[in-house]
Amino acid sequence: MEEGGEHRMLPAFLFSMFSTHTLPSGLRIVCMPGQTDVVYLGIAVDAGTRHELPEESGMAHFTEHMSFKGTSRRSARQVISAMESVGGELNAFTGKEETVYYCTCLREHVARGIDLLLDIALYSTYPQEEMNREAEVVIDEIESYQDQPSELIYDEFESLLFPGHPLGRNILGDAETLRTFRSEDMQRFARRLYHPEKMVLFVLGNIEAEKVVRMAEKNAVWRVGQRRVERLQTPHAALANAPQGDFNIVREKGTHQAHVVIGAQAFGGNDARHLHMHFLSNMLGGPAMSSRLNLALRERNGLVYTVESNCTTYTDTGVWTIYYGCDAQDRARCRRLVDRELARLTDGPLSQRTLDAARRQLKGQIGISYDNFENIAIGMAKRYLHYGTTLSRQELFDRLDAITPEDLLATAQTVFAPDRLLTLEYV
Repeated sequence: MEEGGEHRMLPAFLFSMFSTHTLPSGLRIVCMPGQTDVVYLGIAVDAGTRHELPEESGMAHFTEHMSFKGTSRRSARQVISAMESVGGELNAFTGKEETVYYCTCLREHVARGIDLLLDIALYSTYPQEEMNREAEVVIDEIESYQDQPSELIYDEFESLLFPGHPLGRNILGDAETLRTFRSEDMQRFARRLYHPEKMVLFVLGNIEAEKVVRMAEKNAVWRVGQRRVERLQTPHAALANAPQGDFNIVREKGTHQAHVVIGAQAFGGNDARHLHMHFLSNMLGGPAMSSRLNLALRERNGLVYTVESNCTTYTDTGVWTIYYGCDAQDRARCRRLVDRELARLTDGPLSQRTLDAARRQLKGQIGISYDNFENIAIGMAKRYLHYGTTLSRQELFDRLDAITPEDLLATAQTVFAPDRLLTLEYV
């Protein structure tokens, strides 16, 4: 239900102490202790854009919307008021590899939250009349993106980076396909993907894990046997090869400002180099004003207002990008400055002093990020959903401490190689 479908957050490897449990239904539970009486909880489902069949483009995100439109126990109004009536919040988002339903409430209302989350995840009814109305809402969301080239360009970039693969598919789908979906299509999608073995219930807060398990056992999970479930696994399509050659694609959009994305395929979450990529990306264009690209393009030359480098990690691959907006006549100059910064990272190893300073900065950013409990809870759930484990903050810091200048050089030379880079420009 969040704008744009994708929930923008910290990488999914940032966590603390946790406890886990698996119910007989297959539902996994992961809990992290918190400091306050505010509790962050949700259901992460292994059902994202990449799990859609070719004829289901947009179905994962549409199902997320429709899960708020009534269950076998609750009307749509009862779904949206269940947490709001006690001052809580309920929301959801869809990504390329998961859908997450989550809420925030006081500790005394956790049982209510768990019951609601399990109800919408397992017993939504997807009525056709509601689907017809909600399709128009999602189409309005799609159309709003046409007016946001700085967001739209990322969708097209991934479609070019993963040609013909579900990872390259737009999360929101398209208007023509959405209007063809029937209630039985969504029910079939849910039977295939929305069942306990493909879900994680997550809780971060000042509540004992044993209580969370008892609450889950008392609520909707035991009834799952009453619903017919198709335990079919949607096969992952083979990943496309990374682009070969120095691709530079220009789209005439008639925008006042030119929008540029440069990037490449990177590494999946099971590859240790994905942490190296987050390290390099943070140095290049992380949130700090002292990032290399911000200094080169904005502070020294005044060519851009925004420049950033980002990494997205999927289970078996990743995406690294640089984005900036500039005057059309400055595109070539900006590109030369970007290439210069990439060359500085590929021509030779960093000095130990430079590496230590960058590591200190990244660890500080991670430490501060622990104040965003909602993002930490969701990140914990995503990692546990996909990898069956999580990392404490200290374990993460230990991995950062183990990174050497040679590690970063080898990773930079692999990902930043000119014949791997794809460039997309909106002018």
